[in-house]
Amino acid sequence: MIFVVIAAALVKIAFFADPTSSASPEFPTGEITEPQIPVTIATIRNDVTVQGSVAADAAVPTKAPVIGEVAKILVSLGQGVQADSSVMTIKTETPGKVAEDGSVGANIVKTTTVLAGSAGLISALPVIVGQSLAIGDTIAQVAPTSFNVTGSLAPEQQYRLLTMPTDAQVTITGGPAPFTCTGLTITSALAGADAASADPNTGQVTGSGATVRCAVPAEITVFSGLSAQITLAGGVAENVLTVPVTAVEGSAGTGNVYRMLDDGTTETAAVTLGINDGTNVEVKEGLADGDMVMQFVPGAPQVGIDMGDGCTQFPDGSMTCGG
Repeated sequence: MIFVVIAAALVKIAFFADPTSSASPEFPTGEITEPQIPVTIATIRNDVTVQGSVAADAAVPTKAPVIGEVAKILVSLGQGVQADSSVMTIKTETPGKVAEDGSVGANIVKTTTVLAGSAGLISALPVIVGQSLAIGDTIAQVAPTSFNVTGSLAPEQQYRLLTMPTDAQVTITGGPAPFTCTGLTITSALAGADAASADPNTGQVTGSGATVRCAVPAEITVFSGLSAQITLAGGVAENVLTVPVTAVEGSAGTGNVYRMLDDGTTETAAVTLGINDGTNVEVKEGLADGDMVMQFVPGAPQVGIDMGDGCTQFPDGSMTCGG
């Protein structure tokens, strides 16, 4: 009797299975949805951080202001000087005046005292007494006792600096407490400025990015070669509309986002952008608080976002987690 019951059960399973338990490949039961995220109000602090190093300020050349020959050297290598310190004297001789009878007087000798022009230490004296000089010849080098911090700013980081900062916060590896570095400049090499690094086909300098430089305060003790972290404050936007940078086509000035509609479709919304912190971007116009947008631009490169705990989320919604 038991075998009869078992046989009947097997027949039912084979020929009368629950139709809801099978799925037609023509109508898949799974569904892939694009990640969505709401527009939210938040505060964005736009700090741009670059890696740099400490360097001594470049030596300043002292140049000959007249034609002549070195008469006397008044300083020695390593000597400290001020801008108005005398470095050397240059003797200049010119022919004497011609008298009415045609005779020529004795040569006129003039001695010029040359000043250092800047404060620091004499680091080079490339001339000797009696050497002939032309106007503009370098007769000494004065090395300042000051330092600067220099770093490279990537082109895409420059977009985040909507206003030019005048100083930066610097942290020296293994050094003093963070300090304010003043006189900040951001410069880019011009085409043709460095022939050695220029592309022979285009004539453009092959290096990319810009150089950030600022002066170390005199009271801060540093040494050449120390590693430094330079933080540039690009501004703060408080209580503004924000979306992830992954949701926007474009990253500076204007962009497009894909806003979700009630029927499940999307529309392209043009937006005006403000500052961004590398993760979120301010939306000045084009969206409202609570709007739902696609978290990733369709077709965007598979650049993952760190979700914490060793997990990375990709634009297609997939996620990988490392052990």
